[in-house]
Amino acid sequence: MASKRLGKGLRALIPDISPEDSEDRIDSIQNIDIRKIRPNPFQPRENFDETALEDLKNSIAEKGIIQPITVRRIDDGFELIAGERRLRAITALNFESVPAYVFNVDNDEEMLELSLIENIQREDLNPIDIAKAYHKLLVDCKLTQESVAKRVGKDRSTVANFLRLLKLPDHIKESLKFGELDMGHARALINIDNEELQNHIWKRIVKDKISVRDVERLVKQSAKKLEKRTKEEKEKPFYLLEAEEKLRNLYGTQVRIKSVKKGGSIEIEFYSEEELERLLELMQVRSN
Repeated sequence: MASKRLGKGLRALIPDISPEDSEDRIDSIQNIDIRKIRPNPFQPRENFDETALEDLKNSIAEKGIIQPITVRRIDDGFELIAGERRLRAITALNFESVPAYVFNVDNDEEMLELSLIENIQREDLNPIDIAKAYHKLLVDCKLTQESVAKRVGKDRSTVANFLRLLKLPDHIKESLKFGELDMGHARALINIDNEELQNHIWKRIVKDKISVRDVERLVKQSAKKLEKRTKEEKEKPFYLLEAEEKLRNLYGTQVRIKSVKKGGSIEIEFYSEEELERLLELMQVRSN
């Protein structure tokens, strides 16, 4: 009966053992003095959302602890495997004890594997923490992408896509971590091999909240523009090319921007007196 309440992540570690037999992995289910529980040294989560933690604390205060935490026994007490958010919440509520599955874990490598997989399976980690957890499973636990995918119940391609996120620049990873962009945006940005363009589009995502589809379209359009750039244009920053295009669309004529150390100039072409009048009218309307 106890095994039915185990997270699917823990059960995924022993796929060849029936749920009934998995009880053999549990030493006991008991209330534990929270002062005897050490933090998990392999915790994959780097940040804890304070609002979500407060919501959990309020829920526990009202309804109690529905899901026990998971620990392993150590010489002087216990070490947390999974359930740090619950443990933090009940500590804040001044609880003296917490219900826990006491799991049989023989070594640190198995502890790391249990911790990472259980946290990934709970599906409340941000994409970068998940990617780092997958990477740890590959490097520290010496697993293959295929075996990682099997243990967490995902396709190998899903694991590979998360791992690719780690190639993004640090500031974009932080942006993804804190929800300024999502996985779809990140996958589109990964495919850009021009750092300046990648950064430019990332800023557009954060500032204008553009959709994933719009980002994918912008990436394709920008890639074509980069291919067509002349030698002179290749030396021009991408943001100036973008500004030129906006002005061309605004005035309906050729526009060039020349940049110097302190400022620059904008050259707007016209082909007749009537064209000049049209541009002057447009500028007057825009200035008002």
